[in-house]
Amino acid sequence: MEHKFSFTARMVQHLQTIERARTEVGLIVLPPAVAENLRLQARVRSTHFSTRIEGNRLTLKEAGQVALEGKRFPGRERDTLEVKHYFQALAQVEMWADENKPITEERIRQLHALIFSGKRKATPYRDGQNVIRNSGGGIVYLPPEAQDVPVLMQELVEWIQQNEKQQPVPVLAGIAHYQFVTIHPFYDGNGRTARALATWILYRGGHDLGKFYALEEFYARDLNGYYDALQVHPDHNYYAGRALADTTSWLEYFIHGMAVVFEAVAAEVRSRAVKPDDQSDQLLRKLDRRARIVLGLFSKQETITANEAANALGLSSRQARDLLAEWIKAGWLEIDDPARKSRRYHLSAEYRRFIG
Repeated sequence: MEHKFSFTARMVQHLQTIERARTEVGLIVLPPAVAENLRLQARVRSTHFSTRIEGNRLTLKEAGQVALEGKRFPGRERDTLEVKHYFQALAQVEMWADENKPITEERIRQLHALIFSGKRKATPYRDGQNVIRNSGGGIVYLPPEAQDVPVLMQELVEWIQQNEKQQPVPVLAGIAHYQFVTIHPFYDGNGRTARALATWILYRGGHDLGKFYALEEFYARDLNGYYDALQVHPDHNYYAGRALADTTSWLEYFIHGMAVVFEAVAAEVRSRAVKPDDQSDQLLRKLDRRARIVLGLFSKQETITANEAANALGLSSRQARDLLAEWIKAGWLEIDDPARKSRRYHLSAEYRRFIG
């Protein structure tokens, strides 16, 4: 699979901005609970804005309530499920990135299943034609025929794997985003999956920026610009040149968005910096990935419930309670009031320093 694009002066400038932000954020120390809360809030913002692009009606505050508190909104069940599923899918992306799992077709299909239905069984590729229409019913884009999708997806994944060390990571993520929505391998949920895939590629390539950012917010706030940038060929038919179109203009847009978002994150992190603390660092090393996520919940509240931990981790309430019991034995969590039937948990005195 070949991709036609050129490095422009603007792209190079934006890539330099991205690299400066990465370097700066990598050298800044944040209070651990603050850092984990920033990661959770970034995942909430990614979830809200990616689903909003597709017409979700929940506000950012409501999306946070769904994702972190399990709140339901009667009459907006579909919107609620979209948010819940995307939030959990991004948690899976973070886990795959942390475990350095390679990008495969099976995992992309699993990612789509999580986003679209909340299930882990991989979604099959579409077996028929789909058409993208505008509000007036006119054809905006006619994707490739279903019989060509498996080969095209195989080529895309092979290209990603072969170019992970060959192309700048933002370029790799941008091309993968474009090519995925061009193939349109599923009947629905392609846009959300493309954006999650791009994030996964960035995380794998060391461009996670502490997982503090939400690129989807840039697109949602410039929706016309986002869709216009994806239209790199005048013909709506995949077979009329769309597949081999020059993607330079799209990559300029994609990398510009990254630069804007990365600069904003660097400024936010800079404003919250603290001096390194060796003793705190030793305590923090005892906490695994899931424990650190729960730690982040304490940056804005004194106590948490098992349900709140379950929502943040994408686990069942029972699984969360089992983990909380382990962490109480480990000594960094305590039961807030053992006499209460509805248990709440707080940090031990030793770990309260992480609040910042």
